[in-house]
Amino acid sequence: MADPKGFMTTPRRDWPRRPVEERVRDWDEVYVPGALLPIISGQADRCMDCGIPFCHEACPLGNLIPEWNDLVSREDWRQAADRLHATNNFPEFTGRLCPAPCEAGCVLAINQPAVTIKNVEVAVADRTWELGFAPPRPPDRLSGRTVAVIGSGPTGLAAAQQLTRAGHTVAVYEKDDRLGGLMRYGIPEFKLEKRHLERRIAQMRAEGTKFRTSTAVGRDVGAAELRARYDAVVIATGATAWRELDVPGRELAGVQQAMEYLPLANRVCEGDLGVSPMSAAGKHVVIVGGGDTGADCLGTAVREGAASVTQLDIYGQPGAERDEDAEPWPTYPKIYRLSAAHEEARDLETAPAADADARLFAASTLRFEGDADGQVRSLHLVEVDATRRPVEGTGRTLPADLVLLALGFSGPDRGDGLVAQLGLRMEPRGTVARDAGFGTNVPGVFAAGDAARGQSLIVWAIAEGRAVAAAVDRYLTGSSQLPAPIGPYDRPMTV
Repeated sequence: MADPKGFMTTPRRDWPRRPVEERVRDWDEVYVPGALLPIISGQADRCMDCGIPFCHEACPLGNLIPEWNDLVSREDWRQAADRLHATNNFPEFTGRLCPAPCEAGCVLAINQPAVTIKNVEVAVADRTWELGFAPPRPPDRLSGRTVAVIGSGPTGLAAAQQLTRAGHTVAVYEKDDRLGGLMRYGIPEFKLEKRHLERRIAQMRAEGTKFRTSTAVGRDVGAAELRARYDAVVIATGATAWRELDVPGRELAGVQQAMEYLPLANRVCEGDLGVSPMSAAGKHVVIVGGGDTGADCLGTAVREGAASVTQLDIYGQPGAERDEDAEPWPTYPKIYRLSAAHEEARDLETAPAADADARLFAASTLRFEGDADGQVRSLHLVEVDATRRPVEGTGRTLPADLVLLALGFSGPDRGDGLVAQLGLRMEPRGTVARDAGFGTNVPGVFAAGDAARGQSLIVWAIAEGRAVAAAVDRYLTGSSQLPAPIGPYDRPMTV
């Protein structure tokens, strides 16, 4: 604990964002370059070294947060990098994309603003690369065992890196033309510049991990054939089966799934397309769904030059403070949060009819209406109460040339044949069933991440990847020294 009074004398300061008018003109990350490093040591000083660090319990990775806070406060970047990477393969991803349940569990957060744990994490991650503290770590010797990992999202990449470093020969199969899964084509560039992803993949290649892109297991290569070829298989395909909205007018042109829209914008940033064929430019856009995917659509539509953008959230507007009775510390509370995309929408007034920023809360879609050509032109909605029942007399209509459905995901997509070909047992909610050791009903086949857990946070995805790697290593060799931060049935803290 570098400064015993730091939490009393130093106010919280977050990484400043670039001005809205500037950042919406490009796809660069929203934060001011170089503005974090001058403030981060003082922010790390605010860590209380509280004795019982609930931030550990709030993070499924078990990040050693007080330890690397202390090291950052002393500007010992090498040791901080070692402690950070001891529990997290990809802190540059989590530091940018995770909603930071660790901060909700910070002891200081009981009655003060929490330590900026997420900012400290990303500062250490970026300094790790700048100072050359992340060299490839190939194994000293090979085990002679082979593993196929299906999916190159955070779970698949974490599992592959752990197993490669343990000495196994690992090949990652990815159905898309580039690696990264949701991080590649689902997360916009302004939240995660893909150079961070490329750098980590280059490290993994140097360690010996093999990658097979444009290869859908079950379609381009048989799932049973793959199982016969490898000593073990890890299914880490994610939860890509999107939820639908069964209302009149769903069939109209212009009513699209968020994950049909976002990948095209990412491909423009990759240079594959000059303009997205689904671009929001000049259109009235309505996003149905109040989560992070909806916010990603919001920021993307603003950058594409939409005429207006409104986001519908079926839940009521949350308060600014934690409800201590319903969501006591250290659980992650549902409070009003202003993401970068919502800040942009608020300042640019993209949705004049919204309750706050671009959002209409407690709003449920009734139907879509279109023109003679079958193109959507309006969305009819109604206000709902806490039980989601319509409130009489609250119906309204929004102009809509493009509607984006961001309603979440139920489990892995079964369209490629992977599940059927392996004969995998599935849970009623649509996820892959597994036992206490991450194993499926097929010997030697393991399941991890959103495909088995259901859609979750990136920290849970990486924790699952690390844990399933330990299970596979134990299956192949009889024992394992790899860390297993969670079990398949662990869940976030709740009351």
